[in-house]
Amino acid sequence: MPRSLSAQHDRFALNRPFRIARGVKTAADVVTVTIMQDGHVGRGEGVPYPRYGESIAVTLAEIARVQDAIEAGADRQALLGLLRPGAARNAIDCALWDLEAKIAGSTVAALIGAPAPVALASALTVVIDTPEAMAQAAAAIATAPLIKVKVDADAPAAQIRAVVNAAPDAALIVDPNEGWDRAVLENMQDMLVELRVALLEQPVPSGADAWLAGFKSAVPICADELVHTADDLDQVAARYQYVNIKLDKAGGLTAALDLAAAASARGLGLMTGCMVSSSLSIAPALHVARLCAFVDLDGPVWLAEDRPGGVTDAGGILSPPSPGFWGS
Repeated sequence: MPRSLSAQHDRFALNRPFRIARGVKTAADVVTVTIMQDGHVGRGEGVPYPRYGESIAVTLAEIARVQDAIEAGADRQALLGLLRPGAARNAIDCALWDLEAKIAGSTVAALIGAPAPVALASALTVVIDTPEAMAQAAAAIATAPLIKVKVDADAPAAQIRAVVNAAPDAALIVDPNEGWDRAVLENMQDMLVELRVALLEQPVPSGADAWLAGFKSAVPICADELVHTADDLDQVAARYQYVNIKLDKAGGLTAALDLAAAASARGLGLMTGCMVSSSLSIAPALHVARLCAFVDLDGPVWLAEDRPGGVTDAGGILSPPSPGFWGS
């Protein structure tokens, strides 16, 4: 039976607004790719991100442009040369991994040569709000081992302190989403130490961060928007101590695993993250998560309704999806 590919826009309403320094969203808009061959079905999901010039329409158009090649048998390695890193390539790559495992009667973990995913600590996110509201949100997840705090440049110290006071035992990732400048970062150094922040994620714009090469931060700084694939590591390694590996940025699990290996070889620490998404985005990312010191895969926690059989969170411990959901 010939291979066939289809792609569609799916929308998942959120259970509450997701507010960061860049804006607020109330739904997760994703592109779902399905590839069928010999009675087997592989699925993948990509989340277009406007920060990188992506949209649902752009992503669907990119997928359509390579549909004939994929249906003719192009594999994951060929895909790397057909599409740029991004949501379209991610959705196809993950669908091909899923399909490959099912055709082989195996699992993605076995194809990689890695253990099957297991439950692990994954950050729960407190989004930007008043310090009082952020404290209330943090109190509700105070037993989680890891909390990510979204902040802006207006009152970051008050925002972080509110979360720390409400959840004093959790490790903290602070994420300004490029919202700070050099002055704010320098002024926040003592506060970050006082509040026991474990990791600071992309505090300044990736296009205005060259000065970080000579900056001695009191806490480790993680590159997010700056790093997409292993090709970015020359710049990243001089400026940051960690990299945030996201499948939608790397353009799939294939490229993400390459990035993880290359970053580790340079002595960079690893984090994995996600967009606000369904569990179909998270299942492949679990194969990167096992390599990382920090895991932030709570995208489906924000959905009013996830895909059936997806990952589950219990107090900041994320469990893999049901057998057969993806990659098995």
